[in-house]
Amino acid sequence: MFDSKGIVLGVDPGLSHCGYGAIRRAPSGPESLVYGEISTDPASDVAERLLVLANELTELIEGLAPTVLVVERILFQNNAKTAISVGQASGVVLLTAARVGIPVVIYSPNEVKLAVTGSGAAPKRQVQLMVTRLLNLEAVPGSPDAADALALALCHLQSAHLRSLGDATKSAPGLVNAISAALARESAS
Repeated sequence: MFDSKGIVLGVDPGLSHCGYGAIRRAPSGPESLVYGEISTDPASDVAERLLVLANELTELIEGLAPTVLVVERILFQNNAKTAISVGQASGVVLLTAARVGIPVVIYSPNEVKLAVTGSGAAPKRQVQLMVTRLLNLEAVPGSPDAADALALALCHLQSAHLRSLGDATKSAPGLVNAISAALARESAS
């Protein structure tokens, strides 16, 4: 499901603001290719807004040719209106990916926070700062939705990297333990 040289496209679904961020693994570490948000006009009909989202997302996917699209698992939200619009946008993202034939991987918010910051309970600002640091960005992305999308992509890169280490080291449990200890020390500092 993941080509280590491929592009990972993270998408943070939303009807008003849908964040996106594309990264790839480079020799010096993860590299940001593009990030931003797709915005729709709140005054427009919901169906029209979903169409705008689908069209712009299709154009983005076709231009980047990512090997995988990563989205966040929708969890229960207190605001029903927000939950419905996020669910609608998420459905459009999944449908668009299926139409262009790109595989989708879904992570929980806690998995993303854990992969990016080392804590599944990290606040949003800490995630944004770590995304900026890990991708060597000049500044925190102006859009929180774009930062979340980049965090999703980083989570997938990290998860894929750890899976490949696990596959390569099944016969060397000492190496796996050493890597785990080093990652724990890095997270603690």
